[in-house]
Amino acid sequence: MEIRVLRYFLTVVREESISAAADYLHITQPTLSRQIKELEDELGVKLLNRGKKNRKITLTDEGMLLRKRAEEIVTLADKTRAEFDAAEEIISGDIYIGGGETEAMRLIARAAKKLQDSYPHIKYHLFSGNADDVAERLDKGLLDFGVFIEPANMEKYDYLRLPVTDTWGLLMRKDSSLASLNNIEVKNLKEIPLIVSRQSMTSNEFSGWGRFDFNQLNIVATYNLVYNASLLVAEGLGYALCLDRLVDTTDSSELCFRPLKPHLEARLNLVWKKYQIFSKAGEKFLEKLQEEFHG
Repeated sequence: MEIRVLRYFLTVVREESISAAADYLHITQPTLSRQIKELEDELGVKLLNRGKKNRKITLTDEGMLLRKRAEEIVTLADKTRAEFDAAEEIISGDIYIGGGETEAMRLIARAAKKLQDSYPHIKYHLFSGNADDVAERLDKGLLDFGVFIEPANMEKYDYLRLPVTDTWGLLMRKDSSLASLNNIEVKNLKEIPLIVSRQSMTSNEFSGWGRFDFNQLNIVATYNLVYNASLLVAEGLGYALCLDRLVDTTDSSELCFRPLKPHLEARLNLVWKKYQIFSKAGEKFLEKLQEEFHG
């Protein structure tokens, strides 16, 4: 499988047309069709469904899988080339950072801004997802750094503990009966419909906190990004168990946040793969973070 052909395939997917993709790539339509057919033969599967009327291209199940993998391969190839193309006398390049939704990302942003003042040619690319999503991309080399909210499996990573913690609590409508409380206790959670994070280890953390079986709660929905969960809360579907300071709960908002009792905090770590070989940009970024947080 050649990266060039994978780029051709992704262009066809984006344009939804062999002819339009050929025009974009500045090659003939027969040449592009032959390249895609050879790719299908090499993999032994059909990748594209070719419409008869409007000739619009759609993906088979195998095609959807290849699109995901091709995007990862092409991204990694571009990242590698950019690292080698960076001039020796100029620190430049791309830094890829993944993380969940947390106010701690503001610390990362501040460090990036300070580094930019000295090295303006460095660019930053952010990926949002939970610990499982970020770990997968770290392991594949698609991210340089990740921000993990504990608990998280740290066996494969080196890490830098961030000097902040996030507070767990309940996001709710201001007209909710629980909004009159200052804190949310275990007994309150057992009486309401809950919207919880899909992060694989969250249930273990809360079971330890409240000494109850997490599966006994009335979980009506799960979320990956808390902003989307806040929309469910606003519509009255339930209460979101989440971290503080991620959703607008000011006077103008219809939502409010109440911390848990006993208090439950989440520590945060900046992680990278063990034995990671960084680009010069990545090295400078890590040096800046170490200087900022543990200098």
